[in-house]
Amino acid sequence: MRIITFDIETSNIFTDVGSNEPADLDIALVGAHDSKTNEYSSYVKEELPALWGILSHADMLVGYNSDHFDIPLLDKYYPGELKSIKSLDLLKEIYEALGRRVRLDIVAEGTLGEKKIGHGLQALDWWNNGEVERVREYCLKDVEITKKIFDYALENGKLLYKELGKTKEVPLDTSSWLEKNDTSLTHTLGF
Repeated sequence: MRIITFDIETSNIFTDVGSNEPADLDIALVGAHDSKTNEYSSYVKEELPALWGILSHADMLVGYNSDHFDIPLLDKYYPGELKSIKSLDLLKEIYEALGRRVRLDIVAEGTLGEKKIGHGLQALDWWNNGEVERVREYCLKDVEITKKIFDYALENGKLLYKELGKTKEVPLDTSSWLEKNDTSLTHTLGF
């Protein structure tokens, strides 16, 4: 199964566009990990066509808040239909198990003992200041953390998070995560 773990950084925020719809924002950069090559890559908006060939052969997309945010935004640019690719949103899985949302940074600290290297508004400031490489590093670190969290959940059937100095557990049913979609439809674009 070819799994693409990904994250998006934007070049604006909701107040800039007067909307709460992710698809109304603009992509600054997309970071991705391809399980087929075990490589990380990133693409500024103008380089996105290089990502399409990878996505068109993906069996699953993995992200954090990706069903609500990343996929609708990326689908605005993608010439195919991203919603036809199986998606696993780790935040959605946590919400369904716990009944509330937990930030990626808190899950990363509890599960991996790691912290993010910034936050989204910092990345936007870096982008607006022309610090593209800093945004790239930040985005790819989030992709790496998301991939590690996904791998941990698959192996252990749970994730951990820190709250008020205590480590708490989120049990997850990962038994169907790696099942391919049973569909005869294809989302390839001829790449």
